[in-house]
Amino acid sequence: MRVRAFRPEDGERLGIIFYRSVREGGRRGYSREQVEAWAVSVPPASLYKTKAGDGRMLLVTVDDRDKPIAYGDLEPNGHIDHLFCHPDAIGTGAASKLYDHLERQAHDWHIGRIFVEASELARPFFAHKGFTLLQRHDFIMRGVPMHHYWMEKLLSGQARPQT
Repeated sequence: MRVRAFRPEDGERLGIIFYRSVREGGRRGYSREQVEAWAVSVPPASLYKTKAGDGRMLLVTVDDRDKPIAYGDLEPNGHIDHLFCHPDAIGTGAASKLYDHLERQAHDWHIGRIFVEASELARPFFAHKGFTLLQRHDFIMRGVPMHHYWMEKLLSGQARPQT
């Protein structure tokens, strides 16, 4: 298992990872209605190609056959928008290894604060990685009440940005 940069041919697989992660894993923390509102369908490969070209770092963890099993991104402002792992790879360290690469990139970019909107299931993962819970955020998605958690991590040696 290794982490590498996104390649355009990865797009279809990343959509499947997102969809299966939400649809299968999401049921442990969200209702059927919430899961269906969150992942209506498999996102198109073009979505990931667009993300990869907008200035963010998009990385994938791949298995021994170079098949993506997890993916995540880091935006230049420190936001981790996606960190998803295929259900078959949960517990293998794929997401943890990926996150560690994203945090190193944040240091390289001199980002002082990284932040996420963590799902119910991702909240313990990010807490384990040193994130602090800021608050629960309740919202409506496709007519369904949802929630996630605003979390942040201040990186050592970096000043907290002024708000």
